[in-house]
Amino acid sequence: MRYLKDRKQQTRRRIVENASYGLRRSGIDGMSVAGLMKLADLTHGGFYCYFKSRDALVLEALVLAMDRTAADWRDRTKGLPAEKGFEVIVESYLGANHRDDPARGCALPALATDIGRSGVRARRALTGGLQKMIDVLTQLIPARSSSDARLDAAGAIATMVGSIVLARAVADKHLSDAFLDAGRRTLQR
Repeated sequence: MRYLKDRKQQTRRRIVENASYGLRRSGIDGMSVAGLMKLADLTHGGFYCYFKSRDALVLEALVLAMDRTAADWRDRTKGLPAEKGFEVIVESYLGANHRDDPARGCALPALATDIGRSGVRARRALTGGLQKMIDVLTQLIPARSSSDARLDAAGAIATMVGSIVLARAVADKHLSDAFLDAGRRTLQR
């Protein structure tokens, strides 16, 4: 019996992980239940054995993606001086690799506008993940007070997300690169 429970948890985890990638790549409305299950190499028939609703899967996938971004930022900056850690995050976030691979990048530029039009549960999930990201950046910003550092961290995230959104949206590679450069320049200390 333990084997079946573990297998079900592993399958559920695989569905959430794949949905996390698929939703960031295609947007919330761009993936059906069948499409989300196909990403995990499963048929849509078994979906409700794992989730109460499509929204429940979307929430879990969003939380996973945002938690991974915050964890990645902590890992990248571990042992670095605060200012250097901040630079590392900005350079990575506003890099061509992040711009060109939304499925593996931060959920905010890929899904924030969709979540903004969603229900309160989805917005709360996004808020929780965003708070964790702000917490990581706050530790990397020397300021007069923690409230100032927190405000600066929120502004840095807003700048990075906006830069990525615009860099992904335009058809001109030079303009896209300019948005990334402008975001980096704005956040230089």
